[in-house]
Amino acid sequence: MKTRGLSVEMALTAALAAAMGLSLLAGRVWLSPGAWLAGDVPSLIIVELRLPRACLGCVIGAGLGMAGAAMQGYLRNPLADPGLFGVSSSAALGAVLSIYFGLTAAFWVLPAFALAGAAGAMAALALLVGRSGGLMVFTLAGVVLSSLTGALTSLVISLAPSPFALSEILTWLLGALTDRSWADVALATPLTALGMAVLWASGRDLDALTLGEPAARSLGVHMGRLQAKLVIGIGLVVGASVAAAGVIGFVGLIVPHLVRQLVGGQSSRVMPAAALAGAILVVSADGLVRLAPGGSELRLGIAMSLLGAPFFLALLLRLRREVV
Repeated sequence: MKTRGLSVEMALTAALAAAMGLSLLAGRVWLSPGAWLAGDVPSLIIVELRLPRACLGCVIGAGLGMAGAAMQGYLRNPLADPGLFGVSSSAALGAVLSIYFGLTAAFWVLPAFALAGAAGAMAALALLVGRSGGLMVFTLAGVVLSSLTGALTSLVISLAPSPFALSEILTWLLGALTDRSWADVALATPLTALGMAVLWASGRDLDALTLGEPAARSLGVHMGRLQAKLVIGIGLVVGASVAAAGVIGFVGLIVPHLVRQLVGGQSSRVMPAAALAGAILVVSADGLVRLAPGGSELRLGIAMSLLGAPFFLALLLRLRREVV
């Protein structure tokens, strides 16, 4: 099984390299590989526009894919998604507030507000759950937090001080990698890498949890410590994603299901494969939205929702048939 998992990861790595290469080619104007190092305008487009965009998509997709695998492993629910924590909606609320108050003149302000929102969500989860460590309490706390921050975001939108601010808020909430630079990559990469490292460290505990919570406790799993790792890891990953690119959903829902069929059900094996598959999905989807017809580019968040909603419905119907 370990050899099989390694083979899958190698195949996914090759697929990711191919997706990155195609992402550099694709756009309203296709650029051949021979033009990449020519030192003129096509080379500038590759180095300053398409390459940072592809790298950011790779970082965000990898983080969200691993976060989704960890979330589903912890809750033992194939319908779980990192957004269930409320971290994503809290980070979005922080970003929206920065736009509402007109504080986005400096590059770092909006990401800082988004990360502050994610950090606030992590602290709120810790306070709501306390030391109980129960799965039900933890899930309900995430649902409550997500509902509250979603309502507050809607309130801010309804009170937008100007049509320009309203347009900017809605554009941000749709999520995209358009016009992202190396500064965005530098912002998201260390935070995402740290969050993924924390999630990776919880892999063995999540494997034990597949036997049930009592059995996991008997094997030495400290549920409160495991929850802390997941909150910190997912908070860093999702907060960095929203801070750099806005809200991009369904990645953490889709990719764990796809790779679980290939590597088995153990979270320690699903998470690295889900990270690679998540990177492939986001980079490929971003390349496709650039090719979509129309006067303006389709937002990546919309494309992921159009892809994720049918997937979610199909998964729900399949689980319903299995229960019946």
